[in-house]
Amino acid sequence: MQQEDVPDYEDVPQPTDDNVVGADGADGSAPGKGTYTSLHSSGFRDFLLKPELMQAITDCGFEHPSEVQHLCIPQATLGNDILCQAKSGMGKTAVFVLAVLQQLESDPSPQEPRVIVLCHTRELAYQISAEFERFSKHFTGVRTSVFFGGIPLETNIKELNEVKPNIVVGTPGRIQQLVDEKHLNLNHISHFVIDECDKVIGQQDMRQVIQSIFMRCPQQKQVMMFTATLPPEIRGVAKKFMKDPMEIYVDDESKLVLHGLQQHYLRLEEKEKTQKLTWLLDNLEFNQVIIFVKSTKRAETLNKLLNDYGFPSIAIVSTLSQQERTQRFNDFKTFKYRILVSTDLFGRGIDIERVNIVINYDMPEDPNSYLHRVGRSGRFGTKGLAISFVSTASDDQVLQRIQERFTVQIPELPEQIEVESYMNA
Repeated sequence: MQQEDVPDYEDVPQPTDDNVVGADGADGSAPGKGTYTSLHSSGFRDFLLKPELMQAITDCGFEHPSEVQHLCIPQATLGNDILCQAKSGMGKTAVFVLAVLQQLESDPSPQEPRVIVLCHTRELAYQISAEFERFSKHFTGVRTSVFFGGIPLETNIKELNEVKPNIVVGTPGRIQQLVDEKHLNLNHISHFVIDECDKVIGQQDMRQVIQSIFMRCPQQKQVMMFTATLPPEIRGVAKKFMKDPMEIYVDDESKLVLHGLQQHYLRLEEKEKTQKLTWLLDNLEFNQVIIFVKSTKRAETLNKLLNDYGFPSIAIVSTLSQQERTQRFNDFKTFKYRILVSTDLFGRGIDIERVNIVINYDMPEDPNSYLHRVGRSGRFGTKGLAISFVSTASDDQVLQRIQERFTVQIPELPEQIEVESYMNA
């Protein structure tokens, strides 16, 4: 399938300003420049959600919707197509989980999937499926299954036959394999969701897989796509999958506004990195830390060094078996380990609520990767700290591009930093 085979609904009237909503909830004339005005006077009950959903929301301790939830959920629950860009940690996953569960029939017949959610990594797929299970626990007849590579295909086939899920979450390659071999029936799909859509449809090979899956679904369906970064060219591609989408942009993408997140850099030689890292881990107070490096080998080597120094760290890299990756992810999420070393594999969408420090041991390649990395801390309005090691001319250039792209000044890390600035009381 070629790129021009992207489903194109250009014969449908294109969205007007009424379909573009900024953070102020206005007509899109200044998308993304609003504030939290009046949001805290509203609650999830204002969305008129099903009692089962409200009970799950209460169980989770949520009271007030975030900005993106306030703007998206009313539109999404009406079945509108949604294209949403909002910063990391604002609760985008809950938008489509709640919207889908609100609309899903209880134990529909025939027992075939009604919802498909696609994302680019196994860990994110696993996390999304866990969110569906968390919010659907008071429903009867809602069954969620997650499928990705690294697991024997026969295991997936057995689950499809025995569980008969009505919500399917997975990575594009494994989903396509199940569809192509006629184990997964998409004839009854009514909701088609892509998380981190810029990553999924931004890569030509993955986009072709998405197109293939999309075309196997009925034409009449709700399409929702979410991301923290949405380049103009990807926005155009995304809209070709949709019919008259509601476009929602929370915070101007050109401004790096991660409320409560302190950002700093440290200039040092490559040979000084490990010593400085251990000093930081000894002297900073933290709940959990994620350390990003540029390669699998560096992640494994650094993790071994930290273990040798007595730090409770764990590494998650692409070369691990899927079973081991999932086990390590759960071990970190459940606080068995406080320090995680990883590559950009862990840089998108993963939500670990206790993480309050991110350290870029190696600088990311570009501003978008930086945004996704540092967004692992200070999520959903909590405090956090991001420290980037700058050791080469290339690192300097990336730092400059980050500051220019997001209109932000990132200062050097001071000798002393107040704990209250990056730790919640």
